[in-house]
Amino acid sequence: MFKKLLVAVIFAAVLVGAGSGLWVWQGLGSLETPVALAEPVLFEVPAGTAFGGVARQLEARGLVENSLWVRVYGRLFPDLARVKAGEYEFTDGMSAEAMLNKMVEGDTKHWSVQFIEGWTFSDMRAALASTQRLEKLTTQWSDAQIMEAVGAEGEHPEGRFFPDTYLYTGSDSDLDLLQRSFQRMEAVLAEEWENRQEGLPYDSAYEALIMASIVERETGAPHEREQVAGVFVRRLKKPMRLQTDPTVIYGMGDKYQGRIGSRDLRTRTPYNTYRIDGLPPTPIALPGREAIHASLHPGSGNALYFVARGDGTHKFSETLAEHQKAVRAFQLNRRSDYRSSPAGKDHKE
Repeated sequence: MFKKLLVAVIFAAVLVGAGSGLWVWQGLGSLETPVALAEPVLFEVPAGTAFGGVARQLEARGLVENSLWVRVYGRLFPDLARVKAGEYEFTDGMSAEAMLNKMVEGDTKHWSVQFIEGWTFSDMRAALASTQRLEKLTTQWSDAQIMEAVGAEGEHPEGRFFPDTYLYTGSDSDLDLLQRSFQRMEAVLAEEWENRQEGLPYDSAYEALIMASIVERETGAPHEREQVAGVFVRRLKKPMRLQTDPTVIYGMGDKYQGRIGSRDLRTRTPYNTYRIDGLPPTPIALPGREAIHASLHPGSGNALYFVARGDGTHKFSETLAEHQKAVRAFQLNRRSDYRSSPAGKDHKE
């Protein structure tokens, strides 16, 4: 920077005299002075804004004392003054030169939104609707319109979006994030399917995705995913009904109020795996990579049953008699601190 300033000052001095050259030197040098900020400042450069407009806005926001020197800087170094549109965050101690460099590089401010493993597509849409500084294009759209927009017209949305933390800028929309999440799930599922175990009872990667969503909802204990998947895979091969509560809950929809009764278990829905054979027609939640991997690499063994212990883990049993004994021990005599998933990750009912 100083070499360039020196060349500029020498040039200015030749034109207007040594006194004026010193004045220019001091003025341009002020752009390297750190700016004291009590808190980070969000600075927006609208599309089409001229460099002079950026300079004046910097002065208006108190980020430079005199916009003249910013404009002079832009005239002397046009390649270093091609700022990009966007929102930028300036922090305490940054100089005006550093701010300009940030805008020239397009180093815009990023926010984040998180989609949690085990969420439903409805949960995901609600999170997007409440996310700040994100253009809302899909809030009033139907699920079908969203699936058409992401390139999956006519397909069910549940489980088709990858749960993760996504960064975005002020120029992004909710549709941008939906497309990224959808494409990420497509890539992850394809990769995991390509490397699956042999002999699995799935006819397609989509069926594996359905199983992964059930595994995701059935346990919050990471080390149990393969065991849970193993139980369900063995049941499919027998064949035995899956008989898993999360599918019943999903099929109940808004009727679910925190508890499942015997009547709910008897009610036939496409998702009641106590009444239907095999897998439900669609996933029931957003599965993460670990649940997908477990469903395609199920644990070995002979267990056909499991029941929640109350501390977030499960007791696995090979026979119905063993299972009934475990149910009496852990379900019929629940502790006061009973929970179905580990503390801090209570995302399953």
